[in-house]
Amino acid sequence: MRHEEILKLKDLAGLLKVGEKTVYSMAQKGELPGFKVRGQWRFSRKDIDDWIETQKQTTQDFDND
Repeated sequence: MRHEEILKLKDLAGLLKVGEKTVYSMAQKGELPGFKVRGQWRFSRKDIDDWIETQKQTTQDFDND
C-alpha cells in the first residue's frame, strides 16, 4: 500500500496561495475535502488534486456561458 501525502492547513494554504484563515473557513464549511486529527485539519494531497481539477472544470463551465 502506497502512503499518500497528507497536508497540514498551513501547507495547503501555501499550495493554493491563499490565507490560512481562508482554508480553515472553507474546510469548516465543507468546501474543501479534509478531515480532523485531534481537532487539527489535515488534507489528502490526492483529494486536493481531485478538488482542484473539479474547480477548474466548474470555472470553465461558467466562463463558457
